[in-house]
Amino acid sequence: MTRFEVVFIATPALGNLVPLVEFANLLTKRDPRFSATVLTICMPQRPLVNAFVQARASPATNLRLLHLPTVDPPTPDQYQSSVAFLSLHIQNHKHHVKHALLNLIPTASDSDSVQLAAVFVDMFCTALIDVAAELAVPCYLFFASPASFLGFALHLPRVDPAESESEFKVPSFKNPLPRPVLPNVVLDANDGSSWLSYHAGRYRKTKGIVVNTLQELEPHALQSLYNDSQLPRVYPLGPVLDLVGSAQWNPNPAQYKRIMEWLNQQPASSVVFLCFGSMGSLKANQVLVALREPPKAQLEDPRDYADQVDVLPDGFLERTVGIGLVCGWVPQAKVLAHEAVGGFLSHCGWNSLLESLWHGVPVATWPLFAEQQMNAFQMARELGLAVEIRVDYRIGGDLVRAEEVEKGVRSLMEGSDEIRRKVKEMSDKCKGALMENGSSYNNLVSLIQELTS
Repeated sequence: MTRFEVVFIATPALGNLVPLVEFANLLTKRDPRFSATVLTICMPQRPLVNAFVQARASPATNLRLLHLPTVDPPTPDQYQSSVAFLSLHIQNHKHHVKHALLNLIPTASDSDSVQLAAVFVDMFCTALIDVAAELAVPCYLFFASPASFLGFALHLPRVDPAESESEFKVPSFKNPLPRPVLPNVVLDANDGSSWLSYHAGRYRKTKGIVVNTLQELEPHALQSLYNDSQLPRVYPLGPVLDLVGSAQWNPNPAQYKRIMEWLNQQPASSVVFLCFGSMGSLKANQVLVALREPPKAQLEDPRDYADQVDVLPDGFLERTVGIGLVCGWVPQAKVLAHEAVGGFLSHCGWNSLLESLWHGVPVATWPLFAEQQMNAFQMARELGLAVEIRVDYRIGGDLVRAEEVEKGVRSLMEGSDEIRRKVKEMSDKCKGALMENGSSYNNLVSLIQELTS
């Protein structure tokens, strides 16, 4: 039996790395002919990424994680934005990636060899397409964000700094995008937009694009991609999820036990879960909903506050005894799966939105950065799958007032029957897409046929 090796490379951020590793795992489990190697890039500023990599490395599966040698990071004079830093940092690994791939390519003397079938890069790793091309290995893109954002990246609008009220027509959205929901990478006057444009241009150089979405969730956005004759084949294979979550790779048994015991005491669908993701944080004047301290330096992870009492209003913990629980890092996927959780106030990161849909938990939108404003816009205004608190908030913006939060949470928990019905329906579609003859299942079969042909 011919065996096939597939190599994966992701940006060193949990939102990119976790779904890519889950996709690699899905591929090896679906077809035993496949084994997968994930090349990982270390960033000391991101200990959660490193913890995930160490926990997922297991010799007992067809999935292995291989650390690339460290390189010197870009110097501050070489970049203005985090996108530029990451792009340059990944680009500086090209030599090590080539060396790793050469070690995986079988030689003529190997009688029982494994065929290197493909390399998958993610949205900021496109410089590595050149390495695959040099070695004549097919290269694919794994896109961890929604199809709507892929379409946006492929048709980046030109933003006039003087036009604050303008709207932009983008094929992957049904409605014009208001300027306030565009990502900072486009709005900021730095090198981020030019780097995103560079990457998007390179997406067209791949052999195929895997998107972590499903046909039933984003039919309009996907159709706009199918209509693009210059784009390679698009495979919506989602939702690709880590349903165990950080309970597996960042274990804190005491914290997990405390959370689950508290949830077990609450009535069904009565709890609002407030969480802002692996990179999300708010300053102390907004910390009632996100007890994680903002990073002390660019590109660092947020951290839990040393003492929550220092950043909460006087007497807050006493007033909320029995009706609320304040904590830092939580196993989000496990919390969303609990029957007591009836609503999710979220930063609208794509992985979080997919997890909420999988578990049938409706969302109230409070985006922070990246493409989260557009995700919130799509979920609340285009798909009717979320309650809107804000779709245009971003870190450093105007304070979200308590009245706005209260109105949104009351709507989420008491006045969103239609949204709740649609979310439950989409939950069933998410699970059905991955079952035999489901849309994502069939797309994965087609991808496997192409990889092995």
